[in-house]
Amino acid sequence: MRREGCFGGFGQRDKRITGLPLGLHRRGKEVVIFLLIVTMLLWGATPILEKMGLTKVDPLIGVTLRSAIVTVGLLVLTFLLGKGRALIELDGKSVLLFGASGLMAGIFGMWTYYMALKMEATSKIVPIAACYPLVTALLSVLVLREGITLHRIIGTALIVSGIWLVK
Repeated sequence: MRREGCFGGFGQRDKRITGLPLGLHRRGKEVVIFLLIVTMLLWGATPILEKMGLTKVDPLIGVTLRSAIVTVGLLVLTFLLGKGRALIELDGKSVLLFGASGLMAGIFGMWTYYMALKMEATSKIVPIAACYPLVTALLSVLVLREGITLHRIIGTALIVSGIWLVK
């Protein structure tokens, strides 16, 4: 699937996307924007809960608790939506790739984020941690051989400017 920046490419259909509930893949741009707004609100509110939770909890314990609850929730959701067989029949490469992703982002990334969040103001930590698209943009060019566009260069410059302003 080809993606163009934060807002480019909305409404483009990708027939490889399957299993979306309620035929969402047929509704296009409006559904994508709605889903992104919900995601933004959920992810925007979450650091407040995490900061409050970390006042009396070690960051590693926080990550462990959060991950355990997420794991149970995901397993229930996967089986309720009839995806249990697909989970069990995954190929080895997919398991390795998602396993590595889980270790990098789900354990070590969350742990370092929680340590920083416990030590500093949420309004300072979250914007800097949210700059991970810089790393993704660089790696997408180096590893995935994706092209460099003027919009991506401008977006990257704006992110770097934002980091400088927040620090």
